[in-house]
Amino acid sequence: MDQQVGQQIDRQIETLSVLMDAATQFVVAYGFQLLGALVVLLIGIKVAGWAARKTVAFGDRRGFDPTITKFAGNVVRVLVLAVVAVITLSNFGIAISPLVALAGAAAFGGTLAIQGPLSNYGAGISIILSRPFTVGNTIQVRGTHGVVKDISLAHTVLTGEDGERITIPNKEIVGQIIVNSHAYRIVETRIAIGADQDVAAAIAAVRSAMPAPAPEDGMPPPQVGVHGFTYGGIVLGARFWVPSLKYFGQRYAVNRAILEALDRAGLRMLPAAGAAVLAGAPSLDADRETP
Repeated sequence: MDQQVGQQIDRQIETLSVLMDAATQFVVAYGFQLLGALVVLLIGIKVAGWAARKTVAFGDRRGFDPTITKFAGNVVRVLVLAVVAVITLSNFGIAISPLVALAGAAAFGGTLAIQGPLSNYGAGISIILSRPFTVGNTIQVRGTHGVVKDISLAHTVLTGEDGERITIPNKEIVGQIIVNSHAYRIVETRIAIGADQDVAAAIAAVRSAMPAPAPEDGMPPPQVGVHGFTYGGIVLGARFWVPSLKYFGQRYAVNRAILEALDRAGLRMLPAAGAAVLAGAPSLDADRETP
């Protein structure tokens, strides 16, 4: 029994000795190549990050769009890492051509399997290159409003007036009607007054309630005038620009100011019957953006 145990121990020691000899031979034969490959890989990762940061900094100094500079930085990082990968594999004597063919076949199969995400990436590249909007612009797309916070290859992120984060897949943006009003939105309001009221006084009262844009904003002045006619009355129209993230707050404040201005001027709005007809008109209180 003791002899069998001893033989088993001898065989295990012999096996371990063979493994150690094989490991020693591998380290002697490929140790420096492995060490060199790791050094090249680490240096390549550092260089890729450095090149990406320099690319973004160069774009910022030249005043390029932040989305384009970020995209260019990512492209530079990927290219540098690809070169590093080729050099690292070459150190081990691995041929690159079969890997390229394999990558092509895998890309073809992957394209069929993940058409949805890939279409988002393709749409993202289209948005970045064509620049229908940039970070900081106010856009309306597919009935959604918001200020553009970030544009990536997969999706575009908007910020709503209440601070909500709105994420839209890029494929839902490309090919759609995009309204870009930059940093502002336009408010359109309709006010119905009786036909027996002083129209000029009513226009003056409404105009006095309109916010005056600052000269540095470059926005056109508010517009007030006769928009149309309805049963027993006249419809006044008012249009003015507000910052995108203060749309509803300023709209409500201006509406209240209009009511107070009409009351001070002794002007009456359309009676209830006429107002009901006015409320049924779909275009009398519509909001939209104009580029």
